[in-house]
Amino acid sequence: MRISVEKEKSILLYILQKIDQGEMSIQESVSEAYSKDRATVYKYSAELSDKGVIEKIKRGRYQLKTNSYRFNLKKCNGELDYDTYAFEKCLKPYIKDMDSNVIGIWNYVISEMYNNVIDHSRAENVSITVLQNTLKTTAILSDDGIGIFRKTQKYFKLPAIEDAIVELLKGKLTADSVNHSGKGIFFSSKMMDEFYIISDGRVFTNNKYDISTLDEYSAKNTNVTCVIMRLSNYTNKKSADIFDYYADVDGGFTKTVIPLKNMFETYLVSRSQAKRLSERLNEFKEVVIDFEGIELMGRDLLTNYLLYIQTASGYKV
Repeated sequence: MRISVEKEKSILLYILQKIDQGEMSIQESVSEAYSKDRATVYKYSAELSDKGVIEKIKRGRYQLKTNSYRFNLKKCNGELDYDTYAFEKCLKPYIKDMDSNVIGIWNYVISEMYNNVIDHSRAENVSITVLQNTLKTTAILSDDGIGIFRKTQKYFKLPAIEDAIVELLKGKLTADSVNHSGKGIFFSSKMMDEFYIISDGRVFTNNKYDISTLDEYSAKNTNVTCVIMRLSNYTNKKSADIFDYYADVDGGFTKTVIPLKNMFETYLVSRSQAKRLSERLNEFKEVVIDFEGIELMGRDLLTNYLLYIQTASGYKV
């Protein structure tokens, strides 16, 4: 019986996902999932290899083929004058055939990050690297300007660089309220599957990460600020849904979600932490504090910590 086009697409996508996950026995895994003999699965793998979608590492083992594109943009050439320049020149040509929701997310995120460089970093040079395979696209933006965490710390007179990361994670932070709402980094980090900013040896992210993995993409030079963004080519996310989740009926940025694992160490014990966390919470109508990944020392500690936050912020917890 002939396999339908949709069924064939499903099988091919499953093969690619298993390869991306490092599956050791592709033929066996796909055979079990789709009740296909190993010879048929091998035929699909061979077709993907012939088309340049995957490449063989050794007998029975494949990896997704990744294409790399690099752009060096200079202020002296006028390439840092428009925030849409990076998207139009460096990314759009490689995603133009993807679904409109994917294109819309990338347009927003790349333009926001590039706009930050233009308006705040005083950078003279920006490099953008696009890494793409059939499943996902990664964009890496690096600039030689003022580090974002250090500038934020200095502008808001924060005690430490780490405090700048805490404030950026909350969102609604801007050093230029006339031209910027403070939404760019916050919403960009929510739209991407993976989002990292590396600057001054520190990392901003909503994701769990291994620093050795980030070293693969980011510059070792601490004078460079690097933004790493990764999104599935098949994501169902829509930028409008993400905006709506954090906004009220009038479109205001009223809700924030704070992942504690990205702010502090695994143990929460001090009033000073609660105080840092509580700064500016009164700017939001709803605050969600995410304790995932935090090792709390018993129920009493959790209760006391929430009381610290309530006392410092005035919020009812």
